[in-house]
Amino acid sequence: MTDSAAQRHRTDLPPPPQAQPNPQAQPHPQAQPTPQAPHPSQAPPTPLHRDPTAPTDARVRDLLSRMTLREKVGQLNQRMYGWNAYCRTPEGDFELTDALYAETDRFEGLGALYGLQRADAWSGVDHGDGPGAEDGAALAELVQRHVVGRSRLGIPALFVEEVPHGLMALDGTVLPVNLAVGATWDPALYERAAAHAAAELRARGGHVALVSALDIARDPRWGRTEECFGEDPYLAARLTEAVVRGMQGELGEYFAADKAAVVLKHFAGQGATVGGRNSAESELGLRELHEIHLPAARAGIRAGAAAVMAAYNQVDGLPCAGNRALLTELLRERWGFEGLVMADGLAVDRLARITGDKVSAGALALGAGVDLSLWDEGFTHLEEAVERGLVAEEAVDAAVARVLRLKFRLGLFDRRHGSATSRPTGGRDLSTALARAAVTLLRNDGVLPVPSSVSRIAVLGPQSATTTHQLGDYTAPQPPGTGTSVLDALRTLAPPGVDIRHTTGCALTGDDLSGIPDAVAAAAASDLAVLVLGGSSARTPDTEFDANGAARTAVSHMTCGEGADLAGLGLGRAQYALLDAVVATGTPTAVVLIQGRPHVVPDTAGALLTAWYPGPWGGEAIAEVLLGLTEPLGRLPLSVPRSAAQLPVHYNHKDIEYGGYVDESAEPQHSFGHGLSYTSFAYGPPRLSGLMVEADITNTGRRHGRSVAQLYLRRLRTPVWPRALELCGFQAVELAPGETRTVTFPLGGDEERAVPPGTVVEFRVAESARAALTAVPTQSFTAPDETPL
Repeated sequence: MTDSAAQRHRTDLPPPPQAQPNPQAQPHPQAQPTPQAPHPSQAPPTPLHRDPTAPTDARVRDLLSRMTLREKVGQLNQRMYGWNAYCRTPEGDFELTDALYAETDRFEGLGALYGLQRADAWSGVDHGDGPGAEDGAALAELVQRHVVGRSRLGIPALFVEEVPHGLMALDGTVLPVNLAVGATWDPALYERAAAHAAAELRARGGHVALVSALDIARDPRWGRTEECFGEDPYLAARLTEAVVRGMQGELGEYFAADKAAVVLKHFAGQGATVGGRNSAESELGLRELHEIHLPAARAGIRAGAAAVMAAYNQVDGLPCAGNRALLTELLRERWGFEGLVMADGLAVDRLARITGDKVSAGALALGAGVDLSLWDEGFTHLEEAVERGLVAEEAVDAAVARVLRLKFRLGLFDRRHGSATSRPTGGRDLSTALARAAVTLLRNDGVLPVPSSVSRIAVLGPQSATTTHQLGDYTAPQPPGTGTSVLDALRTLAPPGVDIRHTTGCALTGDDLSGIPDAVAAAAASDLAVLVLGGSSARTPDTEFDANGAARTAVSHMTCGEGADLAGLGLGRAQYALLDAVVATGTPTAVVLIQGRPHVVPDTAGALLTAWYPGPWGGEAIAEVLLGLTEPLGRLPLSVPRSAAQLPVHYNHKDIEYGGYVDESAEPQHSFGHGLSYTSFAYGPPRLSGLMVEADITNTGRRHGRSVAQLYLRRLRTPVWPRALELCGFQAVELAPGETRTVTFPLGGDEERAVPPGTVVEFRVAESARAALTAVPTQSFTAPDETPL
């Protein structure tokens, strides 16, 4: 018997190896023969779980009753890195590997497979050895046929993929990151983009989308700030609803062929890590948890989210993956959630620090409410945990039932093979539309839009001519030539005869100042300098990674992303030197920040734009705003601090009178909700009209423009200490010069924000949180009942 054949017959295989680049995967030497079907006269009756007309719950019960404990445990494990399941042959075809055979033999099947389509520096998958749009579905079908064939009961696997801002796969459409989505304040647009991402996933044979949505940005030093919709729970809740609706479609028993099951991550409070350090502890009281960090999850679950991912952090000292009060008592019993709970990568094994070993760690996580692990060893020992009495088999059954139910809802038993859909079109247009809606003008002294008198523009800075650093973390390698940089777009879109000059001046990081003299010369010889600065989350093959994919040691240009946390909020030293030198020439200067978190930039240039990692075609969106071809539409989804020393800085702090610092103001540089237009708006006083708040908005400028009217609640008298302001509604309004329109905000639609009886409240309508502090309020009133606002 060969080594590989012997391996296939072992049942006590060790856990699969940790992530390795795909080229090291070894193909399996031969495929398994297809079993002969019995003669029709000898065929047994069709089991209930194979009857597509039977109720889903009945099918689940029937299948579960036929499974051994070992098979059940296999359904709860998601051990493999998907890129280790296949390799390319010299002819360019796919072959399955010994690693996949070993994993499917271990539990006679496979519960779920993570990252079959994933491509990035961590997986080592790139163009040439990984699946693309043309063959990803064929690979998924090849793997699924193998999984079903190795399962005694023919149970298919869930294929789980990262979809944080578009499908993270070769040829997948890259969308702007979540912080950019938050800056759009446009759930409807995001819903359309999310639907496209789900359709791409299903076209490749995938089923389940891991989507960042629940983290709230409370400390911008955290490298994963780019994955947050912003600092506000209401804004995050509305965008979380949008991604669930877009990806999953209408609520129903079954998913449409172009819709995917959503796993909302991370549940809960991961944005509150101490010091902005990734996976650090969280110091969260229950009120802060419920008021700030849970509303988005509540909204997503009400929208029908199929699953949530338990976060790494702790809540009151107990890690989320082992927190029964969070995952069972709150999520399932109080909220009525019936979906799946997945652990984050290796989070179950981390519980061994408090349980003593990985067997008891798996038992703790399962008992707390985790249904599906991710790369952990602990869940592979659940059979032993049951035998030792650490967890009841009924708990295993409940978790398996939830996994199976999702598989039935996705139609995996009824469309077992060849179920991938056709690839959708229009991804570039949706990505560009999101980028265009997110570009935010923070300051403008008349420099923008570019005047018609400008004939020479110097395009400078380390972000000016690259698309690589526009993409954000969790991005697959892009084909050469994909995307549009700011320089490319300005050369294309600027009026004929405008001379575009370019030099970078410096790198994103480091203190090499040798390129600054050329940048100064270009600026001095131009009518306008466009200085494109910022940061990067781009990984390269020389990045060192932890076992869960987080960067362990950042490469030189990395200033953001998972594992790239900062102690301060400064740009690279050379970028500040470049800014000072260009401004000193006296040439009008517009600074563009392409970034994944707010960086501190002095108010020295004539204009300041921010574009949170806007995606491959973000340069086009930025250039359109610079040239005045489109209005700046974005509004800040979080406060921009003056320095890291101020932190925490967010608008919805507790309403306690406190002074500034001796050495600087305590107020943010730019407030939540802020964003300028190329026109101006006047807001009339708000008024109550039944269960409505109304306000008149007038375009007082000379250009057509869009304003985002923001409704803020202020609690004047309340049983607990109130926050200064709370966003409870927003509405974009487009107005021609001189036009006035009434915006209307209905009350009573937000069940996450209940006002106790006797609370005295007022409302304010304004362009930003800072403007709301001095805006004329409505007449205050006392809430008569438990009133959702």
